Amino acid sequence: MAAAQGHLSEGPDDADGEGSPSVFRQAVAGLQGVRLRPEIELDATPPPQRLAPFSYALEAAVVVDDEELADGRLILLHDPAGHEAWGGTFRLVTLVHADLEPEMAADPLLPEVCWSWLTGALEARRVPYGAPSGTVTRASSHYFGGLREREPSTRIEIRASWSPVEPAGAGAAAPAARAARWARRAR
Repeated sequence: MAAAQGHLSEGPDDADGEGSPSVFRQAVAGLQGVRLRPEIELDATPPPQRLAPFSYALEAAVVVDDEELADGRLILLHDPAGHEAWGGTFRLVTLVHADLEPEMAADPLLPEVCWSWLTGALEARRVPYGAPSGTVTRASSHYFGGLREREPSTRIEIRASWSPVEPAGAGAAAPAARAARWARRAR
């Protein structure tokens, strides 16, 4: 990760183009203005091109004592025409990876607990959201042959997406503002 700890770097960003809707630029500015905890390293990264007409992506790492504990991506998608599956014009997508201790990996409730981390974080910050979907995947690796000296390892992967929701009557720019506020609160 190239960014300094606790800092969001300027990076690949097609969101400043004059062809980008102002609500999308406002949401991106909210993401760029996020204050981070010191152990989080965050960089802008090229977003996917085919998921929505407008997108912005960040990659993150949680680093403590020079050890990376988790990594992931957050992608902001915007389709001014709206998307039926999203229930609106904005969508947030995240992918998180983390290594697990064997005892934690063996817990049969691990997938439900991981999903509740996401929904609980949104709810604790009073961030209204809709159309949540995702997967929690637990992967174990056992090494053989030339790799046999490595210890077995287990990783968790959380893929999730949700749509920011504004109360009725909040105005057309409200979903972008909600996406920006969500990002600031999710630190």
